[in-house]
Amino acid sequence: MRIALLLDAYKPIINGITTFVSLHKRALEEAGHEPWIITLGHTDYQDDEFRVVRSKAVPLSNTGYHINFGYNREIRELLRTMDILHVHHPFLSGAMATTLGPRYGVPVLFTSHTRYDLYAQQYLPILPATMSDTFLETFFPAFAQRCSLVIAPSAGIQEVLRRWGVQGRIEVVPNGIELEHFRAPDWHTTRSALGLSETGAVAVFVGRMSGEKNIQTLLRAFAPVTSECPDAHLLMIGGGPELDDFRKLTQEMGIASQVLFTGPIPYEHMPGYLALADFFVTASVSEVHPMTVLEAMASGLPVLGIDSPGISDTVVNGHNGFVVQHDYAALALKMLRLFSEPELRASLAAGARQTSTLYDIHTTTQRYVEIYEEQVRQRRPARRRWWTQGRR
Repeated sequence: MRIALLLDAYKPIINGITTFVSLHKRALEEAGHEPWIITLGHTDYQDDEFRVVRSKAVPLSNTGYHINFGYNREIRELLRTMDILHVHHPFLSGAMATTLGPRYGVPVLFTSHTRYDLYAQQYLPILPATMSDTFLETFFPAFAQRCSLVIAPSAGIQEVLRRWGVQGRIEVVPNGIELEHFRAPDWHTTRSALGLSETGAVAVFVGRMSGEKNIQTLLRAFAPVTSECPDAHLLMIGGGPELDDFRKLTQEMGIASQVLFTGPIPYEHMPGYLALADFFVTASVSEVHPMTVLEAMASGLPVLGIDSPGISDTVVNGHNGFVVQHDYAALALKMLRLFSEPELRASLAAGARQTSTLYDIHTTTQRYVEIYEEQVRQRRPARRRWWTQGRR
């Protein structure tokens, strides 16, 4: 099959969506299909993979995203030859796909990767905050109706889509990760090289350093733990607009010596960093089905998080980690327990490894292929007639 994967931003932007799409594209290729990336902006970026097509677009402030309300003729003709248009961002790529797909008789699928209600000011900076909820409740039902199928990476985000008024079929297909990449890292570093404790336990967080990740709550929960566990360290991996603010905050809280901010690191090095840690912790409540959690589990790390869609869909209390209520004191108490009890961490680590086997990228991509094939069988007869005529 020829599959177009459409998204508003791709590499060099680093986030869960670009990582998933890159892995999904590779798995499709390994299965004998022909996936194409169709994206906006960064036209001067040198891609290290084939079949990536970029459309010229105007930068959207300093977000890394770009605006373009129409593809050029070359891209439109390319999309005409596809069997599936698979959209990963709804507002720009989604609008163009749902215009062109029906015109060409090509099914349009949409995967909802993001809690747009919680990320509104990142994805919709032109809208006042008070308008974002109303906009989403108006936009998503109409957009979903123009798609052949909507896909949710977790049951939790499926429920969110229903609350936004999305009707019809929503298929749950989890995100996939590169299991062996995290189980057997091919790049390594050491705790001493990073200035981490050689004797105490290390907790790790991976994500964007910005407000929607609830990082202030995480730091506030970690602060009282340091007095009970003076050898404990918190490893914070990722870049973002508030990185310097969070560094300053740890200094004001008196915990800077036990919190290490790495800034952004290459995906290839992530398994080596996770291998240094004893458990993964997050206070974010804005996730859909976070790949960082899946990657941590594949690395054998128990996960501690706050009850919310995405986290509660993956973390099972007492099996692969803990889920607590949205309260920094509850988070601190469970964090203290994980820092203090190595036997507990070892037990939960076994559960984490077991859970991670469900999310191998080849398994999840195969489920997508089944859905693609189903949609192709149901596509409009006009599409088949055009394709036959075009090949004469």
